[in-house]
Amino acid sequence: MPTEPSRPVRIWDLPTRICHWCLALLVVGMVVTGRVGGEAMPWHARMGYCVGSLLLFRLAWGFVGGHWSRFAAFRLSPPAIAAYWRGALSLQSSPGHNPLGAVAVYAFLIFLLAQVGTGLFSDDRADFSGPLSVLVSNRAVRLFTGYHKNIGQWIVIGLVLLHVGAIAFYRLRKRQDLIGPMLHGDKHLPPATRASRDDARSRLGALVVLGMSSAAMAWLVSLGGG
Repeated sequence: MPTEPSRPVRIWDLPTRICHWCLALLVVGMVVTGRVGGEAMPWHARMGYCVGSLLLFRLAWGFVGGHWSRFAAFRLSPPAIAAYWRGALSLQSSPGHNPLGAVAVYAFLIFLLAQVGTGLFSDDRADFSGPLSVLVSNRAVRLFTGYHKNIGQWIVIGLVLLHVGAIAFYRLRKRQDLIGPMLHGDKHLPPATRASRDDARSRLGALVVLGMSSAAMAWLVSLGGG
């Protein structure tokens, strides 16, 4: 039986790809502006709001987006993770996120949401005051600020470094290109592989979801009265 993939299959729809790369750029920008502080903090906040909007979009898109972008396509499964770790699963068995990739996606979603959420309630008494910090007690503000500036920041940086390392590992050791498909959307797979929907109608739907996500983020920020 042939083992070589036979044709390009659309795995990552355009909204997923744009969301991925925008999040990557914004997270780097947030880390840099957070470390610089001072006059860079207004930009840190703006990028944080953008990240929050994109995270809300990605959560919604995980239910209504292209097939391989949906959470149902990459559920967390300890047996699958163990089998993949042993090398018992092929590329064709996980055209989208492989089991370890699924762990990375959920980790990024959880900890980026935590970082944005705690940032909204943070106040370092010097460079930045989160818009929702007025809604909670001083003790809560200190807890949120401590997590945001210390624990959460380093977790996110660690996840980014692990992600970059994984990309290099797959490229150099497994001869698998993870970057290309996230740029053009396609992987070379057997003809029977299900493709993700990625047409004008789905992209228009993504714009509607993004607009709703941005509006939800703006409403959340406005709760602080700012």
